[in-house]
Amino acid sequence: MITIDVPLWAARLRALRRGRLWSRRDLQERLTEAAGQTEPGLPADAVRAWEAGERRPDPGHAELLCRVFGVGEADLFVGASSGTVLWHHLTGIPLMPGLFSEEEEERVGRAVECPWRADAGTAGYFERMLDACAAPHARPADLAAALRPVFAGVEAFRRDARPSVRGPLLALATRDAELISGMEHEAGDASAARAWSDRAIREARETGDPLAEVVALVQRAELLDAAEPGEIVEAAVTARERTGVPPEVGALSLRHEARAHALAGEVELCHRCLEECLEEHPEEPGEPSQAMPAYVAAYVLARKAHAYAEAHERDQAAGLARRALPLARRAGAARALRELGRVHLPPPAEAGRRVLV
Repeated sequence: MITIDVPLWAARLRALRRGRLWSRRDLQERLTEAAGQTEPGLPADAVRAWEAGERRPDPGHAELLCRVFGVGEADLFVGASSGTVLWHHLTGIPLMPGLFSEEEEERVGRAVECPWRADAGTAGYFERMLDACAAPHARPADLAAALRPVFAGVEAFRRDARPSVRGPLLALATRDAELISGMEHEAGDASAARAWSDRAIREARETGDPLAEVVALVQRAELLDAAEPGEIVEAAVTARERTGVPPEVGALSLRHEARAHALAGEVELCHRCLEECLEEHPEEPGEPSQAMPAYVAAYVLARKAHAYAEAHERDQAAGLARRALPLARRAGAARALRELGRVHLPPPAEAGRRVLV
């Protein structure tokens, strides 16, 4: 029998928040908005105290919580699926209402208690969860926090699962580690990005799938702010040496290698990589699409602003930077903000002129 040290309603509240990939601050902001206020109407630690079971929400805040989560009061404070709430609370794996049926939740919960019960359905559950975590509205740091317990859960299953399930679970662990590395990179934690990238490469090599290793190596080459130029070049070259590399993946590794050479001041090698890349595959679109996560769109705009500034195109650089800055701040996109910090606008053409009277 699973037991926890907080009331069931507190565990459910925490699980619902994490399942929506919200931080406690996000939930507080949504409560403020639902109340029609511009300033928070509750103490800063209120959400933490509720989730710890130290204090139950008063009737007014209980109503706002139900409105924000889109559930009835009975579902939030009583609820039937106590077993599901308990295993999500204990593992920290996000509870995503509407994504899975009650039967699927119960089956994975039984596997949490006895990992040897993990089957193809368990692997499918986590695969769909990783797909759902590619949410365009979430902040990179919040996504990384949600994905870490998923990785731990998959690893626990993999150790004790039947041989037929270990392969799919290992592939999921590789993908999860890659996602966490990317989110840590976007959030500005270079050391964590490198550590998770190392883990993704190890997991990929264990799968025995050359393409999985190539993807992990290319992702490592993308961590331009988290690795030395030599490491980036090594990862990119190693990726292309594998057999069966898709053209678009090879082109991506060449672009990363070109940037690494640029960082190292190796202009000729940089140009050579770019020329080879353009021969094999056209450059990716320069304008962000609506389907892009906000942190990616912010970085694309920031990169273009930087390029225009370097080309002394002041108006274009300023316009793109103005678009990128609020987007990067809302998204918690540290990488985009760093790129914007490198944008040095030339003075207006009129600034150097003197008017003679």
